[in-house]
Amino acid sequence: MTRTRTQVAVVGAGPAGLILAQLLHVAGIDSVVLEDRDRAYVEARIRAGVLEQGTVDLLERAGVSDRLHREGIVHGGIHLQFGGERHHVPLAELANGRHIVVYGQTEVVKDLIAARVAAGLPLHFEVANVAVHDFDGDAPSVSYDHDGARHVLECDVIAGCDGFHGVCRPAIAEVLRVFSREYPFGWLGILADVPPSSAVRSWSSSQIRSSGHSSMSSSGRHCT
Repeated sequence: MTRTRTQVAVVGAGPAGLILAQLLHVAGIDSVVLEDRDRAYVEARIRAGVLEQGTVDLLERAGVSDRLHREGIVHGGIHLQFGGERHHVPLAELANGRHIVVYGQTEVVKDLIAARVAAGLPLHFEVANVAVHDFDGDAPSVSYDHDGARHVLECDVIAGCDGFHGVCRPAIAEVLRVFSREYPFGWLGILADVPPSSAVRSWSSSQIRSSGHSSMSSSGRHCT
């Protein structure tokens, strides 16, 4: 068994875990990121396609916004369509220049992984049998299998960024307080390699109590 130490053990290499690790790096705090999937899977996992201004600002502070600014598509407003008419809402004008950027979270993950690898910072894919220990005590640690061996990562803090189905959530089940609100809506996304139908995001409503929207990805594909 191999024992190592870091300041923060980050469980999960999704957007949350990776941006946390990058921000810690900028602040001079050591971390190790653990992910049970392989890199190809993580970089291909489809996620939301629009970033709000606050997220763009955060990525700038983290030093990973170069490709975002080159390839992202800035939207200063949206269209609302109902009653057979289209209405433009100039969000940038109403929000003092703040806007949204069409740039998939999948691309953000790629940028964050590339930055971490380029900096030579520890990021371990395809780990297995992950378990968190003493997370509420004086000696937190994470144990896991990697490259055919068992490892124990000692740390000051464990950051559970592995989502609803990860190992960190059930580990705190006894003290976890959940607040939720469910809405009676569902989404069906259709990815089509066609020119955008509109230069901005459009929302429409019909008389049969259904609604939909269209947007575009920074790679040119059109999702409706």
